[in-house]
Amino acid sequence: MGFSEKQIEILNVAEQLFAEEGYDGTSVRDISKIAHINVAMISYYFGSKAKLLEALVIHRIGSLGLKLENLVQEKISPVTKIERIIEYYIHQVNANRHIHQILHQEASNNKREINLDAFIEVKKNNISLVQSVISEGQEMGVFQRNINVPLLAPIIIGSLVYFNMNKALYGAIFSLKTEDDFNNYISTELTQHIQQTIKALLVYEN
Repeated sequence: MGFSEKQIEILNVAEQLFAEEGYDGTSVRDISKIAHINVAMISYYFGSKAKLLEALVIHRIGSLGLKLENLVQEKISPVTKIERIIEYYIHQVNANRHIHQILHQEASNNKREINLDAFIEVKKNNISLVQSVISEGQEMGVFQRNINVPLLAPIIIGSLVYFNMNKALYGAIFSLKTEDDFNNYISTELTQHIQQTIKALLVYEN
């Protein structure tokens, strides 16, 4: 789904406010004020605050899909592609963890109905792209045959979510004090650990 420059500007403002104030704590008027637009423009572009949230999620997750599509075409080994995919997933989720939290909160309550159809289709497309990399590795005899590809993402994302939910514990264990400390650890040590875990599932033992 393509968005205009103005729509992306509105989405960025909404994301910041949703992260800081929560979905319920943010009004359409708040978004329009910071985005320097008329309230009616949000209805014109998105229809409602709920539709704006849906568009924001698609915008963020869609950017991962573009990276995956480009990666599939690269002339590098399937193992290297998998390592890159894990890096992409971790960076995407960690950089947008607030909006992911909001989305999951919305999906689990009954206050309003958020249409997840487009969200699910984008995720299914991402899984399909990962599947193509796995299939490439299987055809080359590098990856095992009995791989449940849709369950790879929960391993990657679940590890990151658990780490972020237990910052006090891991901060004490690894001497992480600042947000930069945590982000650096995630992009290096945690990413490498998850890469090793996934490769252990995929690659034939020597």
